[in-house]
Amino acid sequence: MPLHRRLPKRGFTNIFKKIYSLVTLADLDTFEAGSTVDSTALITAGIIKKGPIKILANGDLSKAINVRVDKISEGAKEIIISRGGTIEG
Repeated sequence: MPLHRRLPKRGFTNIFKKIYSLVTLADLDTFEAGSTVDSTALITAGIIKKGPIKILANGDLSKAINVRVDKISEGAKEIIISRGGTIEG
């Protein structure tokens, strides 16, 4: 019997998996107060290259910004709202 049939098959690759570009609150702190942060703003700022965006609560945010992203963590959501910002999407 050939070697490739004798070896055990392991693992699984999900072809429908979404890979998010991760953005921290420290990255969002570079934007002006009251500005709208979406995928085009993040790409032009050079923070991400492409893809759906997820915001994580690493770092601190000192100003109110409007955020329009695909996913956001609970901690980041609380910090953005407590600073007076809004979340869309």
